[in-house]
Amino acid sequence: MNVIGISGFERAVQFKRQHWPGLEEREYRISQGHDAAAALVCGGRVIAAAAEERFDRRKHSAHFPVGAIRWALQHKAISLGEIDEIVHSFDYEPYRDIYSVDPVTADLYNGVFSKQAFAEIVQRDLPGFPSERIHSVAHHLSHAASAFYTSGWDECLVVVLDAMGETHGVTVYEGRGTDLQRVRALSAQDSIGVFYSLLTLHLGFDFNSDEYKIMGLAPYGDPTRFRGFFEKEVVLREDGSIRVPMLRLNKTRDERENYLASRSYLAQNLIPPRAPDGEIAAEHRDIAAALQECLDRVVIHICSSFQRQTGHTRLAMAGGVALNCTANGRLLRSGRFEEIYVQSAAGDDGSALGAALYRAAQAGEVVNERSPVPMFGPSFSEAEIQSAIAEAGDRITTRRFGTLEETCTAAAQLIAEGAVLAWYRGRMEFGPRALGNRSILADPAHPEMRDRINSMVKKREAFRPFAPAVTIEEAHRWFEVEPGEEFPYMIMIVNVRKEWRSALPSITHVDASARVQTVSQRDNSDFHSLLKAVGRTTGREMLLNTSFNVKGQPIVNTPSEAISTFLGTGINYLFLENYLVSAPR
Repeated sequence: MNVIGISGFERAVQFKRQHWPGLEEREYRISQGHDAAAALVCGGRVIAAAAEERFDRRKHSAHFPVGAIRWALQHKAISLGEIDEIVHSFDYEPYRDIYSVDPVTADLYNGVFSKQAFAEIVQRDLPGFPSERIHSVAHHLSHAASAFYTSGWDECLVVVLDAMGETHGVTVYEGRGTDLQRVRALSAQDSIGVFYSLLTLHLGFDFNSDEYKIMGLAPYGDPTRFRGFFEKEVVLREDGSIRVPMLRLNKTRDERENYLASRSYLAQNLIPPRAPDGEIAAEHRDIAAALQECLDRVVIHICSSFQRQTGHTRLAMAGGVALNCTANGRLLRSGRFEEIYVQSAAGDDGSALGAALYRAAQAGEVVNERSPVPMFGPSFSEAEIQSAIAEAGDRITTRRFGTLEETCTAAAQLIAEGAVLAWYRGRMEFGPRALGNRSILADPAHPEMRDRINSMVKKREAFRPFAPAVTIEEAHRWFEVEPGEEFPYMIMIVNVRKEWRSALPSITHVDASARVQTVSQRDNSDFHSLLKAVGRTTGREMLLNTSFNVKGQPIVNTPSEAISTFLGTGINYLFLENYLVSAPR
């Protein structure tokens, strides 16, 4: 069985612009269906997966992922006619009557959320695909499937936390065999994801986009100043649920659509909203710290409560909130679970993967095995790389190495000399993290490296930390982890060992933490070889690793995009597979 899973609602923002004109641009992100993606599952196994933003070059693109679909079919060398199902990772059909009571929401359902609306877009971009082969899977069930069916476990607790899936903010499942059974669903009126996103907006950042910036800002603040506010506004209940009264203040259609009453409440009872270009003051840092502390408390409360109720000692997680590395690290260190697995593309792009896996499971075909490092995207041939180099002409010079070993040796030497490298190799990662195939790399021991990369390459806020990539063999030497403990997806926070914090200034956050990625020969042999070569030159099998893009741009996909981004930044060198690319500066 060949299944394509789809995420995203192409028409959601367009609908909002028509019915709520004149909003701030970032307010249009208060909507469903961003981060469109496509995933191809064949015989119950993941063959290909990619977000549409990597093809249409629009950050967080919600456009129907026709580019990702066409690439996936080409990659597998199958035709659209060989696809048994296309399945959407949303199902609003059970809520049709709720939307029908108001003319605007009825239009929203019919034009955006309905199966018919989705089928129309499928026919537009994939004409002739049979309508009877188009299906839907509830959003949180899609997320749950993405985590459970890639965990490699026969049974576990599955917790989905995000802003909203149809009408829910949290859903808890038990996974056994190939079956997912819902244990509890918490209303989006009490969504910790919506709450966190509204505070993100209030602090001058983008809703449903910049929440990770709050995570990065939080360690600079003191949570005690606003702790009382958050303890009052997010109530933990004995049954494992939470209550967020502020989200229940919105009564009218406009209030519900844009959380106007909730936002007014924040302005009156917390601090005035910060303008996006305003100064980040101590009060903003303190709110971020208290908000992150609140999220940590909620995640531990929900997960541990349902652990006690079900008895499961293994936890699989997905949903946008599960991308919060700090909360994940706190949960791991709480000792509530023997093992925790967070699906690496935990946001809405990953729901496309889950929808396809769920339908495969329904057909009795799913293969539940632990997800490798998710290199599920495109790779490019030697001829395609040579063509991109020729297209760049005399703007670049190149040198080709004969082997991977020679390439890694040259890259390691440049890194030891203080260079910033772009590293482009193999298949593109699926999900928001660059895990060694579309990366910007540098020596983490250089004290000025973080500021240097932020100013000349990433063009981003100075408070945001960079992550380390380290070999699995050496991780325990530098970080407070057990020997052999794996963190392959860059989705957990751990502490840097006290004796090395001053020696690793570019990856050690202000609170002595790091969003570590362990790399093994099994996970990514080429990147592991590079780290080994770096160890021979610097004494540390470790690199500062950040995504190969600039602010506002998706991670690069094609070799031409890699060269263009390289030329538009202060990156010193680009490695395109075994080609060393340089340019006059």
